Amino acid sequence: QVQLVESGGGLVQAGGSLRLSCAASGLTFSSYAMGWFRQAPGNERDFVAAISWGGGNTEYADSVKGRFTISRDNAKNTVYLQMNSLKPEDTAVYYCAVTTFYKRSSYAPRGSYEYDYWGQGTQVTVSS
Repeated sequence: QVQLVESGGGLVQAGGSLRLSCAASGLTFSSYAMGWFRQAPGNERDFVAAISWGGGNTEYADSVKGRFTISRDNAKNTVYLQMNSLKPEDTAVYYCAVTTFYKRSSYAPRGSYEYDYWGQGTQVTVSS
């Protein structure tokens, strides 16, 4: 079955950096778009970034544009989220997700409803 396992979360001071990883198994990783979402306590799960199957198309939430970078290594079945200039408002549980609805499409979806498999999440805490 499809499994997504996130890692790399932790506690960091404002202005610092973290790199999240998400390792996928149980599917042909290189055929599908991947996304990162986050959820803070009391909030809905929000879109952060997405990347198309080949990495040629990326999308970012306005709140992270210019600070976060999504990338993927299809040889390692892994997607990354490099987070720089972190702010306390970036504190959340971060989830990676895969959509199998759009095989080998340049589309990088922003809606959580467009993703069908999710990881368990990794906590990111940014102190002020």
